[in-house]
Amino acid sequence: MTMRYDAVFFDLYGTLIDIRTDESSDAAWDALRDALAGYGVAYDDDCGDGRYGGCDDGCDDGRVDDCTDCADRNAGLRARFDAAARPIVDAARAERGEWAEPDLLPAYAALLDGGDLDDGHGDGRGDDGRDGANDRAAAARALAWAFRQGSTSLLRLYPGALEFLQTLHEAGLRVVLVSNAQTCYTRPELERLGLDAALDRIVISSDEGVRKPGAEIFRRALAYEGLDADRVLMVGNDSRCDIGGARSAGIDGAYLRTEISPADDPAVCESAVLSLAGADYAGILRFLNL
Repeated sequence: MTMRYDAVFFDLYGTLIDIRTDESSDAAWDALRDALAGYGVAYDDDCGDGRYGGCDDGCDDGRVDDCTDCADRNAGLRARFDAAARPIVDAARAERGEWAEPDLLPAYAALLDGGDLDDGHGDGRGDDGRDGANDRAAAARALAWAFRQGSTSLLRLYPGALEFLQTLHEAGLRVVLVSNAQTCYTRPELERLGLDAALDRIVISSDEGVRKPGAEIFRRALAYEGLDADRVLMVGNDSRCDIGGARSAGIDGAYLRTEISPADDPAVCESAVLSLAGADYAGILRFLNL
């Protein structure tokens, strides 16, 4: 049987992984603050008056952490992270335009300034004379992962996802991830769920510096794999980023309308070669005659 496609590209979240995150939640910022404390960096509570840890919260134990009257106990940390991230984002957009996707790991690294990994010399070497760059990079990844875990209330594979990918492999198709994501969040999740071993290639926007729906990230994935666009099917749950983006690069799209598809997405994507309700992997296999 002649195959219509040589490879299938996949979106990740809402396509292979069901996830719920809230990066504005106190749980996320508490987790980051706790992780920073492990590196000797303290961010005290902000009670809205510009004084961090300086309010009289009325708590009998003297710990401002228990103050429930503070509008945002992590306001200082949020502001510090935003200040570190903003120039990174602005520089990326100035260089690459609308669909730029910067790696935000340096913003996490900036939060370590003044802590146990910062000797104040600015040369990247610790007080014991050894190169601390690797330690700092590892710490930044740990901070990012702590924040991600704190922000996440649900993380699971859609039923049958691994078996579906295995069926595609057995049919001789390449399986490639093309995801809008931060590597520091996504790589650990892929490993945790066993997807890293099930994918032939992983293309993440923060590594590439560009994101969907821009055509460039799809063109790079094609080039990495040595594929022609008309021999690839893109599977995703976002009609604009996944299906529209793939189409701009000459790639067919199969649309899955899942619970975390954009709220204004249609039930049927007119620009897709296939539209299905939910993570209907069996429907994709039927379309591929597998």
